[in-house]
Amino acid sequence: MQIKISNFLKPEVQFKHQGDYLEFPILRKSKALHANAYYFGQQEWAVEYLKYCHRGKAFKSRWQAAVGDWTDKVVVDIGCGPGNIYATLQGKPKHLIGVDVAPQSLKLAAKLGYTTILADANNLPFKSGIADVVTLNATLHHCENMDSVLKEAARLVKPGGILVTDHDPQYSAWNYKGIAMALWQARLLYYRIIGQGFHKSAEQQKWGLACEIHHKPGHGVKREMFESVLEPYGFDVKIFPHNHKLGKSVLDGKQGKADLKYRLGNILSFRNPSSSASALSLMCVAKLSA
Repeated sequence: MQIKISNFLKPEVQFKHQGDYLEFPILRKSKALHANAYYFGQQEWAVEYLKYCHRGKAFKSRWQAAVGDWTDKVVVDIGCGPGNIYATLQGKPKHLIGVDVAPQSLKLAAKLGYTTILADANNLPFKSGIADVVTLNATLHHCENMDSVLKEAARLVKPGGILVTDHDPQYSAWNYKGIAMALWQARLLYYRIIGQGFHKSAEQQKWGLACEIHHKPGHGVKREMFESVLEPYGFDVKIFPHNHKLGKSVLDGKQGKADLKYRLGNILSFRNPSSSASALSLMCVAKLSA
């Protein structure tokens, strides 16, 4: 799957060969970008992420149904990390390009067959309309300007192609109120006291939280963002709220049931925990008119 990358690049863009990846200039190194480069640049953490995240049967089923057969197609995976999308879906795309800001993760993705690019997702070095499939899995909420990254991703899709995003927290489900918000804050305090949370160490926890800048109360993605950004470009936008545990049935309108702690958070925020607005994530499948 290694390719002559110059065929896909804007004229006169500059880059450096860094062994397993090509590095393009990043004009603005924000705190979010630094946090992502650091967290996913730690080999142990990147290997853990590749092994355990987005690798289950439900994820694979959902994504295969959304993407379809990508045999002999050009795929651009934005925020590819160590390569989870391809590691899970496999298949035989014609060209598989992975974009990230973490060198160590790009090295792991290269071993899986990606042509790896270190670049800013707000300013990608590619020509417009190069890709049959553009993917952003658990990517947007790691970026300061989510709509800017989504626009840039949309620019790469060729007529008749698709853009798929998933695992970005839905704003309405995470917008905790009152007691729910107090419990959220207590959770963060507890993590600080014991020195770790869902990660193995305080350091890993610190950087994990730092890079998920829109995964907290008052943040997240909305249906309206996808529609307002993508529809003017000619995309048919379909949004699927879900709670992570279902496969392809998500595309039939099923959302599954969240764990008790998330249901409780919505109940205490005076929301119906079974409503679509309380689903933890939004999956967007957008097809560009031919």
